[in-house]
Amino acid sequence: MSAATTPETTMPTTPTSASGSPSSMDFHPRPRGGEPRPWAFPEPRRETLPNGLTLLRCHRPGQQVVAVEINLDAPLDAEPEGLDGVATLMARALSEGTDKHDAEEFAAELERCGATLDAHADHPGVRVALEVPSSRLPKALGLLADALRAPAFAPSEVERLVQNRLDEIPHELANPARRAARQFYRELFEEGTRISRPRQGTEETVGRIDAAAVRAFYETHVRPATTTVVVVGDFSEIDLDTALAETLGAWTGSQAPAREVRPVSSDDAGRVVIVDRPGAVQTQLLIGRVGPDRHDRVWPAQLLGIYTLGGTPTARLDRVLREEKGYTYGVRAFAQVLRPPGTDGSPGTALLAISGSIATDVTGPALEDLWGVLRRVADEGLTDDERDFAVRNLVGVAPLKYEMAVSVAGTLADQVEQGLPDDFQARLYAALAETGTVEVTAATVSAFPPDRLVTVLVGDAEQIADPVRELGIGEVTVVRGG
Repeated sequence: MSAATTPETTMPTTPTSASGSPSSMDFHPRPRGGEPRPWAFPEPRRETLPNGLTLLRCHRPGQQVVAVEINLDAPLDAEPEGLDGVATLMARALSEGTDKHDAEEFAAELERCGATLDAHADHPGVRVALEVPSSRLPKALGLLADALRAPAFAPSEVERLVQNRLDEIPHELANPARRAARQFYRELFEEGTRISRPRQGTEETVGRIDAAAVRAFYETHVRPATTTVVVVGDFSEIDLDTALAETLGAWTGSQAPAREVRPVSSDDAGRVVIVDRPGAVQTQLLIGRVGPDRHDRVWPAQLLGIYTLGGTPTARLDRVLREEKGYTYGVRAFAQVLRPPGTDGSPGTALLAISGSIATDVTGPALEDLWGVLRRVADEGLTDDERDFAVRNLVGVAPLKYEMAVSVAGTLADQVEQGLPDDFQARLYAALAETGTVEVTAATVSAFPPDRLVTVLVGDAEQIADPVRELGIGEVTVVRGG
């Protein structure tokens, strides 16, 4: 056998470059994919601790960063009259010291745990979020329990938070998107209702808030019996029962009467409000109305329809307004749950909206084309390909979306906040896959009827008012000083 045919010389060798040095090419066998496994959104284990606190735990092997979400039954509706923003300030002050640590010491203790702690207030209530490595969870839960059990609310810290909030407000008013949202809620919802006013208060209301007001709101609404805790992560090396019993489980407080959740009324008569920004080179738009929330059987079809309409850069709105006409960098459609169903049986509330920005000089033509997209959906319907694309993107990416514990915890806390069953998200994905194109079209048309939309435009009224009036999409009003 010649050297040219010996087994040694016919085996793959490390390739070399022109200079004779080994190249970086790799001849190892290509790895093969494993067998696909069925996936479902994880369902938590629900229980009630002896102090009345509701616990949802979800063991996720491999997730060494544990996520904790707290739902406090302290909605914006519960804020005292004239003190809009006190819920936000209370949420921010929870991490500004306790009966054991002042603000700096508390922050240092969190840092030693490698933990992050955030809190915010919204219409359904206050949410507190903790992320921490699993090995430090007991210590971090102790700090979290201290923040909920005995926040300091030191006058100097509350005064600083009030000033920070007052400093934020002018910047929010200068932001076209934030200004559009502020005006939109004022237009859409009944005057005098809390939902019609800014979530975090105004300069007038925030300026009235002091440490006593923050403490009074806390003492009225924060107690274990009305609190839900969601814990998600890998608990295999943690005695979670003991950690909870010694921290959040040791928090005591009184019972509370059932809180009334009042219905929300809105006015979606077609109209346009222009918030004047002389010289603005772009017009910020926010268009929408109130519609069904997650409790309604139409939600899966509505979600698919909104995604098809404006959920991606390839959706109908962007195909026309961005790709074909070049009016915008992007326009999106979305659904945002605002309020759970009322205790009187009234339905929950979701905001169905379209938002984006367009060049000032083409505001009229862009709105005309946007309304044209909505009318074509009503006249011609959506296609099977559009529906299938939406299902693939919303259902197919779910395993990646919920790979991290924080995503699972946030969704479970959302379900608690909205009064949904623990298996809602799992059932939603099944419903999305089963929803047909006809149902999706009907839900989209119902969500965005062209003659029943409130439109807020933040831009140069002198340039855009007349072209918008010519469209006939509703009475046009101009608000100065925007």
